[in-house]
Amino acid sequence: MEYRQLGSSGLRVPALSFGTGTFGGRGPLFSAWGQSDARDARRLIDICLEAGVTLFDTADVYSNGASEEILGDAIKGRRDAVLISTKTGLPMGDGPLDWGTSRARLIRAVEDALRRLATDHIDLLQLHAFDASTPVDELMETLDRLIATGKLRYAGVSNYPGWQLMKAQAFAAQHGLARFVAHQVYYSLIGRAYEADLMPLAADQGIGAIVWSPLGWGRLTGKIGRDRPVPDGSRLHETEQFGPPVEQEHLYRVIDAIEAVASETGKTVPQIAINWLLRRPTVSSVIIGARNEEQLRQNLGAVGWSLTPAQIAALDAASAVLPAYPHTPYRQQEGFARLNPALV
Repeated sequence: MEYRQLGSSGLRVPALSFGTGTFGGRGPLFSAWGQSDARDARRLIDICLEAGVTLFDTADVYSNGASEEILGDAIKGRRDAVLISTKTGLPMGDGPLDWGTSRARLIRAVEDALRRLATDHIDLLQLHAFDASTPVDELMETLDRLIATGKLRYAGVSNYPGWQLMKAQAFAAQHGLARFVAHQVYYSLIGRAYEADLMPLAADQGIGAIVWSPLGWGRLTGKIGRDRPVPDGSRLHETEQFGPPVEQEHLYRVIDAIEAVASETGKTVPQIAINWLLRRPTVSSVIIGARNEEQLRQNLGAVGWSLTPAQIAALDAASAVLPAYPHTPYRQQEGFARLNPALV
């Protein structure tokens, strides 16, 4: 397994990490993702560790804490061999301290996560979403204190607006506080919005992207195609409402390009989609998920080989979309591009 620096931090993470949203299976969304119990989780983690996948991602809202509990139980006796990434900030209830990233909420959320994970520290805590009700000074000072006490090693964000992320980075730099080193983002061949603002920000600020849903919310599994609609029994029927929308013709155009590369390489559609992401600027790790051993082993096959420049160009062309203003002129006019060259 290839290891990479997480942004400009000293933390080295595997190119592939494992998402534990399938652990627990509670609630309408997470029950559709998967329902792995502790025994299933141990087997999946065994396979990951054998392959060199040592970073495991979870969140307090995944199955209302059950994902963290199952992960903690599954890594018992081998905590030093793994890295734990968890997230907080989304509502866990209706009480005033059940949501957000205030000082009081963060401290309690970290203590609760440590208890569920049965550990004394979290390697990477990510704020699951931007909380407009918490001042940036309160947020960054609290995270810095939690890192200083050893309860956290590093801090990151997830699903953050670029201007709020930069505001937090600037405040931390000005006051000598720990800065964010990771951004867990949605990025895929059918969802490239990350490239417009967040990727240049990450490159400038040394923030490593940890990619979630690299298969476009289950659309790039190889089961869907121009002549293959979503099959009966697919979890996409239940989860599509939660994911970002995709225009149908665009989806089919991308799938056509992936399948053409698959026929050339002998690789699967998911493997090609993940491998493409691993070559993108600022990407530190891509989160793979699996409900069973077969899915996990297939996704692990996304590393150890490379797409050719021609294959990458074909995938780039099929998946490209016109970015929103004010980025559009940078792609259309040479003068704008000279001032602000694209990363990709």
